[in-house]
Amino acid sequence: MNQITLNLGDGFAFKNDLLTIACSEQPQVRLETFGASALSDTELVATILQGNGTRAEKALAEASRLIAEAGSIAGLASWQPADYRRFNGMSRMKAARLSAVAEVARRMMRNPATSNVLCDRADAIAALFWPLLPGLQVEKFWVLCLSRKNRLIRMVEVTSGTATATLAHPREVYREALRHAAAAIVCVHNHPSGDPAPSAPDLHVTRVLREASKAVDIEMLDHMRVRPRAPLKFFSCCEEAS
Repeated sequence: MNQITLNLGDGFAFKNDLLTIACSEQPQVRLETFGASALSDTELVATILQGNGTRAEKALAEASRLIAEAGSIAGLASWQPADYRRFNGMSRMKAARLSAVAEVARRMMRNPATSNVLCDRADAIAALFWPLLPGLQVEKFWVLCLSRKNRLIRMVEVTSGTATATLAHPREVYREALRHAAAAIVCVHNHPSGDPAPSAPDLHVTRVLREASKAVDIEMLDHMRVRPRAPLKFFSCCEEAS
């Protein structure tokens, strides 16, 4: 009897209605041989799932199902462990691992390479934050510590709040600015709701921070709100006032 193989790509092949995968096509083997950039989205997720006795075929099937449900690998960035646990066979450990990897990726984007970036325009600042925001379910408040020429010295996360609010006290904001010898600052926080328009508490915080800036002689150039999903939208107090 002839054996028929149907190759569907991504490391999958069906032989006589049975899902098979060649040893050389296992995601972890391909990663070690060719590097992570050679792997497809499904294979990358499968390498995270594979382990603790999970076979390559099962890991690939699970990864394919997750990406299909999320719409893309980028869609997984906003998932929490509970979202993964909705799928049969998804253990608590796997769900936690996938969620942790997404957070690691976000934090890796905040690297020293962003230092010395010119932060003299609201759109440039919003673009700088864009890689950090997808998947954030709570409001976070950052301070950009700038040089006299508005070059970025350090980006500091000051507070992390709830799904609808965050608190930024002038003490924490200007402590970081003084620590990094900043001549000026820009404050940025995300709105998980997707609406970058300022709330009443946002406007109050802006006024308080501007008043505090006079006492420490560190100019507050702007307070921006950025939405965490496409298309990129933001609200700039500086541009609104001009």
